[in-house]
Amino acid sequence: MEYTYQAKLESDPDGGFIVTFPDVPEAITAGENRAEALENAVEALGLALRSYPMRGLPLPMRQQYKDLVEVTVDAWNALKLAVVEAFNEANITKTELAHRLGKKETEARRILDPNYPTKLQTLEQALSVLGKQVVITIKNAA
Repeated sequence: MEYTYQAKLESDPDGGFIVTFPDVPEAITAGENRAEALENAVEALGLALRSYPMRGLPLPMRQQYKDLVEVTVDAWNALKLAVVEAFNEANITKTELAHRLGKKETEARRILDPNYPTKLQTLEQALSVLGKQVVITIKNAA
């Protein structure tokens, strides 16, 4: 599960830069300069991707494009999206997830809510009981 999508970075005629994602049309943002635009793109991409499970939609497939910039969601969004995807793949109930976590069902519902601010440690625990392992990769910034 990787949450990296390609972004189109264009100069705005009014100044600054506009960022759009061909595969995630809901993610649109801008910035006064390239660095700010890309920083905002991380947030916009995470917010847009979290809207997919809320609407009952699968995450968009990633395509390869020439001359676009890769943008990866932050760690929290990546883990939150991974939990939702792993839960859907596991084909279990929220009650079963709660049981595996040793928590109440209300907590399992919160964990699966794309907008609920679940702690990273809890998301990692949920992935573990769903048979997934979190692996962190660090690479040079673009």
